[in-house]
Amino acid sequence: MTLQFVYNGQDFVTDAQRSSGNGLAPEPSNFDLTIQAGWSDRMNRGLFRYHLDDLQTRIMPGPHGYVAQLNIQRGLQRRKPQEILSIKQEFNANQFNFNKIDPEEVIFEMTKVVEGRKEKGQLHERWRVVVLVNVSPLEFGHCLFVQEPSCCLPQVLTSFSIQVGIESVLLSSDPGFRVGFNSLGAFASVNHLHLHGYYLHHELQIESVPVKPLVPEKGFYRLLDFPAGFLFYTESECVVKVARAICQVTDFLVESNTAHNLFLTRGSPPSDQIQDEKDHCSRKGVRIAVWPRTSCFGAKDESAFNVALCELAGHLPFKNKKDYELSTEKDVKDVIEKYLLPEAEFHTLEQHLTGRLTEL
Repeated sequence: MTLQFVYNGQDFVTDAQRSSGNGLAPEPSNFDLTIQAGWSDRMNRGLFRYHLDDLQTRIMPGPHGYVAQLNIQRGLQRRKPQEILSIKQEFNANQFNFNKIDPEEVIFEMTKVVEGRKEKGQLHERWRVVVLVNVSPLEFGHCLFVQEPSCCLPQVLTSFSIQVGIESVLLSSDPGFRVGFNSLGAFASVNHLHLHGYYLHHELQIESVPVKPLVPEKGFYRLLDFPAGFLFYTESECVVKVARAICQVTDFLVESNTAHNLFLTRGSPPSDQIQDEKDHCSRKGVRIAVWPRTSCFGAKDESAFNVALCELAGHLPFKNKKDYELSTEKDVKDVIEKYLLPEAEFHTLEQHLTGRLTEL
């Protein structure tokens, strides 16, 4: 029988404070313990395509502090990605999907309750979430959150899936737990609705980078640093409202055939200035970065440096040693720049989305 993980709002960790240098690891939450134990068990039982040891890691010199990691096996052993031809591509039951996995890959199913009842209109039985291991992991704990696999939803975000992603971050006491999403045309490998989750125990600038307020009452901001994108912020009491606002943005991006990546992480409250140490280390809420970008269709080259949710957030998985050792921050920025929208197109999109969220 599949393990059931049942939670409510009282299980959210109100502040996963980032260490200011004492090096002490946070006490893991029940959510962390469940994912980590289940993931390690599957790794020890040989259910992955390769054994993941501690990855060789370096902080790349430069103001962005990129976290580079060498993961050669992912490039060699990963399942061949599907050929994607459209951001609105329909689900195809004949292709690989998460209904075809080994049942042993499932770690648990998530259910949210409120005062002893399943949460009406949000997380309920019809929309269960299955959490399974990613058999070609990027990092420790790499798992997938799949919204009701039997519904065969394509890789297009729903308000519910966004809410699940935010709440998963809030359930973790570890500021290094991240969640992300790649749309079709933005290097999604499987056209079956899923989000990624994994642990990366290195601080990323996206956690505290200054932002410009656009519609702050909806938690909507613009990232001021490279790469150009949008940012939402929420603490535990506003998750549903912010998830709906994010979905308004991603729905429009799908409608306009604009590929996009999302990255969800513990972060400091939004500010347009460099923060003092106390605010910089605060992790009471979740930052959700949304990057509209140019589309990439066809099957991707797994040996290449492909720009998806990790790379845009400053986590750089390299698949060959030469690139890992020799790439500079400028090299990385030059590659990422090719995938971003032209400045004029991004500015037009910013104006439209600001107006759209203001009217709601």
